[in-house]
Amino acid sequence: MAKKKSRLDFIRMKKEGEQVAWVTAYDFPTASFAEQAGMDMLLVGDSLGMVVLGYHGTIPVTMDDCIRHCQAVRRGAPNTFCIGDMPFMSYQISDEDAVYNAGRFLKEADMDAVKLEGGRRVLTRIKAIADAGILVMGHIGLTPQSSGVLGGFKAQGRDPESARDLIEDAIAIQDAGAWALLLEAVPPELSQFLTKKLEIPVYSIGAGGPCDGQILICGDMLGLFQAFTPKFVKKYANVAEIEINAFKEYVNDVKTGKFPTDDHCYHILADRAEEYKRMLEEYM
Repeated sequence: MAKKKSRLDFIRMKKEGEQVAWVTAYDFPTASFAEQAGMDMLLVGDSLGMVVLGYHGTIPVTMDDCIRHCQAVRRGAPNTFCIGDMPFMSYQISDEDAVYNAGRFLKEADMDAVKLEGGRRVLTRIKAIADAGILVMGHIGLTPQSSGVLGGFKAQGRDPESARDLIEDAIAIQDAGAWALLLEAVPPELSQFLTKKLEIPVYSIGAGGPCDGQILICGDMLGLFQAFTPKFVKKYANVAEIEINAFKEYVNDVKTGKFPTDDHCYHILADRAEEYKRMLEEYM
């Protein structure tokens, strides 16, 4: 069984040019399958709001939601580096709140690190969490929790002015003590520049290939989430179609009497058949 990677492993991988492969996971079986497949990292993303809980976005997700799903993922992947995603309003109010809630991910769910969204506006939060001895990953570009401010779920950094803002954010996040940075929906030209510019690992979700690694949402890549599929997603399976067809076959079998058959039943003990029969007759 592979040894769980640490921050030092990810720094080494960046230096050696080895790509990091990671996905989101929200439950025990998915985490277990991902670990068996050799995934380098797992993120218990606040995207669980849409993929698992059926919300229209990530805003309603609570700390308790995240902790519960992190606990399930840790049980499923005990030997994989796991990151807890800090949900909306778990760090926006104050540095103290940010540290307290980041600590919950470690104390209650045995996560290895946390992730939060935002650039220079959350620098004091990043520094406070890092100063508390907790690994914190930054996240800039398309940040779903603040998509309203961004004007919707739109790619970022496509013009010089917005790209400059992201560069300033990235440098500041590194200086504040973040151990890694996630870029979402930004041009690969900018991703390549930042990956070379920064000493910390820079990862991509829809930010092209020239990063230190890639992450996808498991519901997207497995074809589980059907509401929409982002442009940057490659579907590796269509699990939704498999499940729907299986449910349809089950419904048909039940209604037509094909299931269950005798093979699916537990019969009474043969040596007590007469005694069983007499017991039933008592109620006739």
